[in-house]
Amino acid sequence: RPPRPRAFAPSRRRSRQPRMMGPGGAPVMVLNTSTERDTGRSAQMGNIAAARAVADIIRSTLGPRSMLKMLLDPMGGVVLTNDGHCILREVDVSHPAAKSMIELSRAQDEEVGDGTTSVIILSGEILRRAAPLLERNIHPTVVIRGYKQALAAGLEACRAIAQQLDPDDTPRLQELVTSTIGTKFSSRWGSRLVDMAINAVKRVVTDHGSYKEVDIKRFVRVERIPGGELDDCRVLDGVMFNKDVTHSKMARRIENPRVLLLDCPLEYKKGDSQVNVEMMGEDDFNQLLRQEEEYIETICAQIVAFRPDVVITEKGLSDLAQHYLVKAGITAFRRLRKTDNNRVARAVGATIVSRPDEIQESDVGTGCGLFEVRKIGDEYFAFFEQCSNPKACTVLLRGGSKDVLSEVERNLQDAMQVVRNVLVEPLLLPGGGATEMAAAKYIKDAMVAGSVEAHAAEAVAEALEVIPSTLAQNCGANTVRLLTELRSKHAAGEHTFGVNGTTGKLTDMSALHVWEPFSVKVQTLKTAIESATLLLRIDDVVSGMKKKGNQ
Repeated sequence: RPPRPRAFAPSRRRSRQPRMMGPGGAPVMVLNTSTERDTGRSAQMGNIAAARAVADIIRSTLGPRSMLKMLLDPMGGVVLTNDGHCILREVDVSHPAAKSMIELSRAQDEEVGDGTTSVIILSGEILRRAAPLLERNIHPTVVIRGYKQALAAGLEACRAIAQQLDPDDTPRLQELVTSTIGTKFSSRWGSRLVDMAINAVKRVVTDHGSYKEVDIKRFVRVERIPGGELDDCRVLDGVMFNKDVTHSKMARRIENPRVLLLDCPLEYKKGDSQVNVEMMGEDDFNQLLRQEEEYIETICAQIVAFRPDVVITEKGLSDLAQHYLVKAGITAFRRLRKTDNNRVARAVGATIVSRPDEIQESDVGTGCGLFEVRKIGDEYFAFFEQCSNPKACTVLLRGGSKDVLSEVERNLQDAMQVVRNVLVEPLLLPGGGATEMAAAKYIKDAMVAGSVEAHAAEAVAEALEVIPSTLAQNCGANTVRLLTELRSKHAAGEHTFGVNGTTGKLTDMSALHVWEPFSVKVQTLKTAIESATLLLRIDDVVSGMKKKGNQ
């Protein structure tokens, strides 16, 4: 009997990819041949490697001795920064796990505004510590269970060592913001940026009784103007915008002005689509023009009746309307952005009106002490200053170049977010890696020895030590010796000891006055562990492009 052909010999190797078996035992391919598929252990290890690669990009930007990154965008622009979120936003990655890591920094930035570098480094380290557990054939769901227990224990540790802060205690608040800016490029300018951040946020706080509303994004505008010195930077007790008056005869300085804000056009109405007008007589065209002029005259008369000194509209302003307003001694601005108009309304106490015939006396803002148009550099800016109770403000930044100003603005935004977090939740935790070390000790003590979940929880505890380790590494200290000393201090119950990021020595953070907001640390811990559990659950990565013909 002749031997069977080799092609039909039963294979002794098992394929990792599941196949459907057709009649006669022949394999049937379910997926497209151009589709790449990564399953099981190789998919998990690939995700862990991608997460570590992203963390390694920004590891050197942590702490006061951090290095800057120079990024070139596709349009040829250059960005100089050590802000974790800004760096990862500019980096173009293709791996899906790496993309999800970059989303972490965006979520952290939107939620608390600080700790974007820490969350990426911590998440990458937690995933790296999971690799040996997976290689020992511990199921990912067991590892995740241990991670969740570690998260609960870590949050308890943070609450146990948190200290209460009085929001009116300005020196303590300055210490907090100084430690935040200390890791940034702007730290060399000292207390000026700190005071600006605190003043700007305190201006826009609105107390609703049961909660405080602090909307920095909408009501604090940072205006960057190249030129001048950093000493010229200040927080206005009001707002400013980049506009000049529409007519040369209009007043450019008014004390205690009455401000009227509109979002309707002060010009004749134009048809939304093409309009055809049939004229039968000689005077029909003149009559049309007269109607338009009468319409504008009526609108201006309704505005002038309330005796405003400044009129600002978000829409257009015709030459005829300018003529009537100049005759009445009114200064006018046109085409102001909606966001700027909202800030002006909050600052001067005005209400934005949509129809001129519905203006009331209460809509006119009288909270501004001085209106003035000033020239800075080549641009004209309108200032509304000396406001009695401004709930919106503008931060004026001056500096040598656009790159410097962009970095100072990013640092200022982080500082303002920190002040906002503390005003909303006035709790502090020690910085310099002290909180992470305290949480690591608490997790190790809380776990039941011998259980499989305890191994996973201990992996998280060891991963938390990456923050003080990186701080020491970035300032050139002996990492192994320093971490050993730090562990012994925390074992003795001295939970405020951490790494001095400038000198690389062991220091009591309460004596060094390095504090961080409770909400930032807690959010960092939650985001890092939850993202690690999400990536560990993935056991199958299917990637493939659709063919152009298949819609």
